[in-house]
Amino acid sequence: MTTRTRILTGITTTGTPHLGNYAGAIRPAIVASRDSNADSFYFLADYHALIKCDDPLRIQRSRQEIAATWLAGGLDVERVTFYRQSDIPEIPELTWLLTCVAAKGLLNRAHAYKASVDKNVEAGEDPDAGITMGLYSYPVLMAADILMFNAHKVPVGRDQIQHVEMARDIGQRFNHLFGQGKEFFTMPEALIEESVATLPGLDGRKMSKSYDNTIPLFTSAKDMKDAISRIVTDSKAPGEAKDPDNSHLFTLYQAFSTPAQAAEFRSELLHGLGWGEAKNRLFQLLDAELGEARERYHQLIARPSDLEDILRAGAVKARAVATPFLNELREAVGLRSFAAQVQVAATTKKKAAKAARFISFREDDGSFRFRLLSADGEQLLLSRNFADGKAAGAVTKQLQSGQELDLRTEGNAFGIWLDGACVADSPDFADASARDAAVDALRIALTPAQD
Repeated sequence: MTTRTRILTGITTTGTPHLGNYAGAIRPAIVASRDSNADSFYFLADYHALIKCDDPLRIQRSRQEIAATWLAGGLDVERVTFYRQSDIPEIPELTWLLTCVAAKGLLNRAHAYKASVDKNVEAGEDPDAGITMGLYSYPVLMAADILMFNAHKVPVGRDQIQHVEMARDIGQRFNHLFGQGKEFFTMPEALIEESVATLPGLDGRKMSKSYDNTIPLFTSAKDMKDAISRIVTDSKAPGEAKDPDNSHLFTLYQAFSTPAQAAEFRSELLHGLGWGEAKNRLFQLLDAELGEARERYHQLIARPSDLEDILRAGAVKARAVATPFLNELREAVGLRSFAAQVQVAATTKKKAAKAARFISFREDDGSFRFRLLSADGEQLLLSRNFADGKAAGAVTKQLQSGQELDLRTEGNAFGIWLDGACVADSPDFADASARDAAVDALRIALTPAQD
């Protein structure tokens, strides 16, 4: 059976998506999510947003707008796992486990931290002035995002490759320290999309909120038309030939058109199409491409409770993976239940079987009973009362014969049955997990030793 490739994409919630975000990241990611061989995880990286932004209203608004944008763009939540980072409590817990094995020297080399230090030094400030632990340990949180779901591929820009490499380093360190031959974490690979479009903004530079040159994605058709009208063009009049290859208006058109539409538009520009009409053609193309999605976006924004329900359902799917995995990791580092201290490892079966022992004793009323203690001295079974020692001894021999156990659970305990009668009971454990661990230990204890 072929393992499906698990792909994980985080979306930082610090702004409102624009046309460049859609063409460069959102649209290709949604197309990729339809691959039947991919197991895709998409999450709103709202813990990451707290590192960059201390405006609660902006954070909340951005979470809502970005969630609505991805859903309106066609992300199918039945095919993918779509969740908020902050709805997965296992993420910060794993972050701490990884923090405890992450080398400070590794984090010292993180690009974002070094850039901030360099900026402070140039300004004559203390090197760490204004630098929070959030910024410094950001790579560990990103490692937890990736390693929690054992992603094989992480689509990132070139500036983020280092963070995927750091996730590998930290995951390898954890595997080495606590794996005992088991590889808890898959080693992720950065997926660089060389073909991802970088769209020009209104002034020809990269479309970016920092340049204030963006074209809004879903706000309104009027806002989009107004923005397109401000695209900078040359001074050639209608009737004069235009150069499509040096026109960022044509670049924008090409990013959303079919090859045939682009060829026709190019021809019209070469034959003197006026810039005003060219801008109108771009608006019509974008409005046709995004009109239905814009309507869905506004419906979602108007019904935040629907968004909440979708994201909570996504969190349930994500936690179905995260919760049992974190329990494994807790066990690995020694954060274990006191009620389930018996190690259940195949390599110790023989030792456990030999070390486990039956202890017989007589009650005040003259009846006979026995206890079965594990290799670590934990009581696994306490027998019912027998009329004489011979009957109790016969039951212990039968239990050690290697025959299939008739084991019946009840709540957080279990009983052993022979010939239709319960002959011994377990203690009442703290929870089902501790009970199941004791069942495993019991099976090992009763496994006949191999010479």
